[in-house]
Amino acid sequence: MPRAMMPPMLSQIRQNGLPSWAYKAALLLAAAIWGMGTVVIKSTVDEFPPAWIVGVRFTFAGIILGIATAPRISRAFARNKRGHLRDGAVLGVFLFLSYWFNSTGLTDTTASNSSFLTTLYCVIIPFLGWIIIRKRPTRYNIAAAILCVTGVGCVAYAGIGEFSLRFGDFITLASALWLSFHVLYTAKYAPGRSMMLLTVIQFIVAGLLGLITGLITEPVPNFSQLGADTWMSLIYITVFASCVALGLQNTAVARVDPAQAALFLATESVFGVTFSILLLGEAPTISTYLGFALIFVGIVVSEYLPLRAEKIATQKARAAAEAAALDCKQVETQATDLEEADAFMR
Repeated sequence: MPRAMMPPMLSQIRQNGLPSWAYKAALLLAAAIWGMGTVVIKSTVDEFPPAWIVGVRFTFAGIILGIATAPRISRAFARNKRGHLRDGAVLGVFLFLSYWFNSTGLTDTTASNSSFLTTLYCVIIPFLGWIIIRKRPTRYNIAAAILCVTGVGCVAYAGIGEFSLRFGDFITLASALWLSFHVLYTAKYAPGRSMMLLTVIQFIVAGLLGLITGLITEPVPNFSQLGADTWMSLIYITVFASCVALGLQNTAVARVDPAQAALFLATESVFGVTFSILLLGEAPTISTYLGFALIFVGIVVSEYLPLRAEKIATQKARAAAEAAALDCKQVETQATDLEEADAFMR
């Protein structure tokens, strides 16, 4: 039954009997977990090097997710081993690069800046997609890009006539670019693949790349000397920021309007700033707050408005088709009545 035809109470119920607000709350919870994850990494990265964070996080997340979904992914793997391994490996490389750059950026920028600069991938994707899949950006994408560039300028504003982005800010912007590649190629590889199996493979690949990079470029952490806070941070970003948040997102996005889902997930940056202020004592300037606001508005313009416009256009087209069908039916009824009246007169 189409949603518009459902009774008010039934329209709030989904496949497993939960109301729609429960799925929206799940998206908000996932965004909050990821926002908190930025703060956790920021507080850990000085004691535990960035590549090692990525290595430990995704290696164990892949193992945990693989064990939890073993029966399901084993069937998918048996159907297509080579395709899943190839595509999962490519996605794993992009995943590693995006999170390695992001964690490295946190060594020289604030958690607040990292939260908002990372979400610029929402604006980068349409323009990168123009190159990869030949789809031109819309007017919404262009407007969003202008808003976000202005927002980055406000974040970089350091005083009268002074603008400066630190090394960590540039590295974080680069992580947003790699994340854009990851999202686009995920969409490209998803058809005909098990997303759960692809996720497990890319987690393992990203984790192994992190461990290898850590061995080559960074000192090996002394695991026996790590404090309880560091262990708790590693557990958080491995279990909650990787496995749990991913599960919440995958469950909810299938049952929430895409425009609304994008908006809920975009609040990750807001949660990141909020937690960084409350837990790390960061104090963004008025210019920084203005930059955050412009970036968030740009994300809404890029993600929410095009989907909403498309939905409205679809509804109008459907209404027009229904009206045309009704008119045809009325004409047919009138013609039938005239024929019957003519036959009666005869």
